[in-house]
Amino acid sequence: MSKYQMISPEVPNIPWQEGPESFTGAPVWRYRENPIIGRNPLKGVARIFNSAVMPYEDGFIGVFRGEQTNGIPYIYLGRSQDAIHWEFEENKIAFVDEEGNPAMPVYAYDPRLVKIEDTYYIIWCQDCYGASIGMAKTTDFKTFTRMESPFVPFNRNAVLFPRKINGKYMLLSRPSDSGHTPFGDVFLSESPDLVYWGRHRHVMGKGSEWWENVKIGGGAAPIETSEGWLLFYHGVTGTCNGYVYSIGGAILDIDNPSIVKYRCETFLLTPEEWYEERGFVPNVCFPCATIHDSKTGKIAIYYGAADSYVGLAFTELDLIIDYIKDHSVVTAADTEIGKR
Repeated sequence: MSKYQMISPEVPNIPWQEGPESFTGAPVWRYRENPIIGRNPLKGVARIFNSAVMPYEDGFIGVFRGEQTNGIPYIYLGRSQDAIHWEFEENKIAFVDEEGNPAMPVYAYDPRLVKIEDTYYIIWCQDCYGASIGMAKTTDFKTFTRMESPFVPFNRNAVLFPRKINGKYMLLSRPSDSGHTPFGDVFLSESPDLVYWGRHRHVMGKGSEWWENVKIGGGAAPIETSEGWLLFYHGVTGTCNGYVYSIGGAILDIDNPSIVKYRCETFLLTPEEWYEERGFVPNVCFPCATIHDSKTGKIAIYYGAADSYVGLAFTELDLIIDYIKDHSVVTAADTEIGKR
């Protein structure tokens, strides 16, 4: 019997591959046939990475960062029966405004995808006179209506929670600048209507450990569990050869997610394989989505690799929560309400 529970729908067709019998580090293992999306995946697109997927109808759907051959990133729609082999629409997603008029962003990258009640929301980074957050909604993956940007520049790595908390929508973000930000903490904001955002709270800052000592940022949408919100995020360190992006894990309070209950001091996944170490931007593991099955506790983690590929990794709820709790180190800034 499971030690912990997920509060989410069952996904009986979750992609899965059994892991090793024992672990030398975190209980997270890579799909042996990685990467699942390689270079030049469709006409006019050189690379797909840092993308988000979820169950839809009898299969799976995803929003994908497609780096065009002219270097400008946009979001493309993809579908799959097994969440491993993907077919993409040739044209980028055509966003419209509330009146149905074309409303394309200047660029769009690193999308996340979340379902809240009967609506699907896409959140990405865009230009709004500087790096900012873009949002759109759809109910059928045919019409994508852009919404108001939640914040003024500069901000990135926005992640919506999959349900309202205390009657409010909740959003994680990482205030930044318009460059390759050499700093960054995760903050929480709330909204009654997905238009007006406020009550901003600090969640957690960069760590003292080497793998996240420069900046951190939200990753996949939090998973609701009996222990709290399970969050896979990214942590960044600097080396003489540039940044290194690793995947970390934390558990946030279920009713007040600005409070960090547990935070793993070690990374869960760091660049080690060729497709993570070698690419357009080397040494990157960047989580953007999970598919998770509440019946079995299986979790599939989708992550961008070296800004060139999409990788897939697996874990199990009991294993990963125990590991995070056993290796947890939290600071006063983590456990306080996040308001000063």
